[in-house]
Amino acid sequence: MTQNPQYYQLPDEETEVIQKIKIETEINNVDNISRTNAYLQYYLETPEMTWAFLASMVSRNGGYNMCDLEGEWFPRMIDPAIRKRLFLTYERANWLIFRDAYSQLLLYTYSTKKNTPMFHLLKFLDVSAFMEKEWHRFWETRDKKRMMIALIVNEQNVIHKPVIKHHVFKKRVFNTWLFSFEDFFHFSTVLFPTCDGELYGASVNGFKSVNKRIDLGKRLASILFDQRKYPLFLEFALRTEHTASRHDYEKFFPVYKKRDTPYLRCTYPIISHHYHEQGDWYKERKFQHEWLEKEIKHRHPIHLTKWYLQKQKQLHALVYLKDIFTTF
Repeated sequence: MTQNPQYYQLPDEETEVIQKIKIETEINNVDNISRTNAYLQYYLETPEMTWAFLASMVSRNGGYNMCDLEGEWFPRMIDPAIRKRLFLTYERANWLIFRDAYSQLLLYTYSTKKNTPMFHLLKFLDVSAFMEKEWHRFWETRDKKRMMIALIVNEQNVIHKPVIKHHVFKKRVFNTWLFSFEDFFHFSTVLFPTCDGELYGASVNGFKSVNKRIDLGKRLASILFDQRKYPLFLEFALRTEHTASRHDYEKFFPVYKKRDTPYLRCTYPIISHHYHEQGDWYKERKFQHEWLEKEIKHRHPIHLTKWYLQKQKQLHALVYLKDIFTTF
């Protein structure tokens, strides 16, 4: 973090709070599993912060995507160097979002304990001025939905410059045929499972667009917190330990499905990240009010169980086809 001279003018108590938040955030920002669990635990303790449950369920999907890269199928299609780059892309985005958002959640908890808003400290945690404004608004209105959408808007802007627009990720990941193929055919999908073996969710299409990523986040939130489905998703989260293998939810399918993706902590090392000062996206980029105000529209079915099974068959067929052509 850039050393802001005003940092040294803070009362000792506030300086100590900032340091504690940084330490606790770092402790929980080790890997996809620690992040997923931290988000869920926070939501269970602070249920008005609905974004935390959304973040936990989306983070599960990030783990599934990581482990797919070293499962039975993807290594037969994708070279090791490309798989490594894809893993690091998922990991970097996960890490940046958690570093930014979890520190906000911890500061909110501190504010509730003091019974006074302490959001002026957000700037010392590298959090955007946009979120400082939104936290103050939430403190006054207690508008949970608005707060959740604001956090969705923020997280997608947080990763836009350092991940989506980063010259290395842009050239070696987002502008590759493989990413375009996945994006176009909707192989990358955010899924919310139930213990009945059903899958709901939405596809990631146009991932490079911040507008489309925000729209996706809002659509996912509307699915997750649907009054009839929410208890089913919460039951799954509480009953199912997150290992990042897709078998976490495939084991609930009515027809037996063998595990063909590995466990994350048996597959990947801990990645050491370094934070590079990015500036405040809210001050550098034109803010679009439709991010907060535009209504949600589901253009495709959200019940994806049959769709998922069909996509798995398509993927396996492509792998077999590649195997055939490779042998000649």
